[in-house]
Amino acid sequence: MSDYSPPTADMSFVALKLAGFGDIAGLPGGEDLSEELLSSIFEEAGKFAGAVLAPLNRVGDIQGSRLVDGAVKTPDGWREAYRSFIDSGWNAVPFDPDFGGQGLPWLVATACFDLWHSANMAFALCPMLTQAAVEAVSKYGSPDQKAKYLAKMVSGEWTGTMQLTEPQAGSDLARVRTKAVRDGDCYRLFGQKIFITYGDHDLTENTIHMVLARTPDAPEGVKGISLFIVPKFLVKDDGTPGERNDVRCVSIEEKMGIHASPTAVMQYGDREGAIGYLVGEENKGLAYMFTMMNSARLSVGLEGVAICERSYQKAASFARERIQSRDISGECPDPVAIIRHPDVRRMLMTMRALGEAGRALAYYAAGKLDLSHRHPDKAARTAAQSRVDLLIPIVKGWCTENGSEAAWNGVQIHGGMGYIEETGAAQFMRDAKIAEIYEGANGIQANDLIGRKIARDGALEAKTMIAEMRELDSALADAGRDFAGLRANLSRAIASLDRATAWLLEHYQKDVRDAAAGAMPYLRLWGVTAGGWLMARAALAAKEGLEAGDGEAQFLRDKIVTARFYGERILPRAATYEIETTAGAASLMAIADAAM
Repeated sequence: MSDYSPPTADMSFVALKLAGFGDIAGLPGGEDLSEELLSSIFEEAGKFAGAVLAPLNRVGDIQGSRLVDGAVKTPDGWREAYRSFIDSGWNAVPFDPDFGGQGLPWLVATACFDLWHSANMAFALCPMLTQAAVEAVSKYGSPDQKAKYLAKMVSGEWTGTMQLTEPQAGSDLARVRTKAVRDGDCYRLFGQKIFITYGDHDLTENTIHMVLARTPDAPEGVKGISLFIVPKFLVKDDGTPGERNDVRCVSIEEKMGIHASPTAVMQYGDREGAIGYLVGEENKGLAYMFTMMNSARLSVGLEGVAICERSYQKAASFARERIQSRDISGECPDPVAIIRHPDVRRMLMTMRALGEAGRALAYYAAGKLDLSHRHPDKAARTAAQSRVDLLIPIVKGWCTENGSEAAWNGVQIHGGMGYIEETGAAQFMRDAKIAEIYEGANGIQANDLIGRKIARDGALEAKTMIAEMRELDSALADAGRDFAGLRANLSRAIASLDRATAWLLEHYQKDVRDAAAGAMPYLRLWGVTAGGWLMARAALAAKEGLEAGDGEAQFLRDKIVTARFYGERILPRAATYEIETTAGAASLMAIADAAM
């Protein structure tokens, strides 16, 4: 039995009321989309998550994946679960029907991954990376490459990886050394890649690696990087796997968390060189890889949302059952469940509010991604893409930090039992941390935000979104006194964000270190403010639903209360983030390196 309850009601509410599902359904190609279809998909996805994936989460954590005789063996039940996953069509949800996909919006796929990550984050990492690889081949692959690889990858019969990192080159891709030597119509690759998620496993008959490498005459730095398709098994003319390629997993990492997800060290070219096929043009690989990375960053942000949900559910269940001390109000003379204690409620409500706000932000970004792909008007597509570009680092950075905060609170609520692995609370804390690190550590996301998304275009999109958030004030004013605190604190947070943005624009040009010193607090300022804006919209939609008798009344009332809590307890963080953002670098840089 699973201890996980899929949050399908909140998923549907957010998709319909905040993320623009109705707008997406109204676009060409969306004629078959409906609220009933959305509800049905979420219900079935929730059943799969709860019945198949969630029970394996603890199994995977205990057993882990293992390298046995040169091959990776996944935990018990993994292969059967993966076969059920692809047989049910879940891998194909957002992809092109021409290659066997279902053609559903990214918003729907994002919500499904919310469930997969909550139920079993280590499992969900495999299809998440395949999804990113499919995007890259779909957008930049040749017709022959698409014909050879996409159908099997879309179905999930073959998985995909993205391979950037090397021992000497973490996030600094200019230092990539893996070599690709032309050999007729292919290339032979030599080198090593590390930290490769599902770089090897026993779930499928083939894995398609997307690998960054350099040709011998490539220019230095990131301008000399190319992208290659390197299959684990070379594909024969009939489309079946043939000869084993010269690439192998030489070890898998012993990690703090996500034990069941094999993080591989991959060796290329022990013999004659691993055969690879150039994607697009030479020396443009980094631009191509960013297609995969942006998709992965949205999905990683969603992992933070998912960990919020799963750790919250476990902590709330424990708090309802754990009897400890008397109610300080004096209303009950006997010991009560700890859920009656105000500080425990504070932690639970913080977990709940951060999870719901993060879900709203991630789904909102996914909805804009759909508009950027599907809208028939070019200007509308461009506007939507600008919003996606602004939000991606915020979703990745802020939501993953929220996941760690929620998991930490979950352990605290369990008390001493939380520190004991048997309860499972500690697993969420261990699993959550990696999401802040991979696909570009959160500090890199913050630098991307202040550099590419703020300084480069004079904060044009940021100012547009700030103005849009301010437009909600009149509706909150009309909503009555129950919304007064949320309205006031949202207004203050938006003002803090506006001032901090202006400060960054000015100081980025004067001394970039001053701006960089405040980059991470600025990202948090964006997250907490945008999350507050969406929670305020959610509260208004819930109020409207209650007045119209539309929807489950208790859910709608709880949504309003959670939004009010967010306004009172989370939005005030914005003031501190503004102070941190605008503090400059003097105190950071004053101590000599050797004295640190």
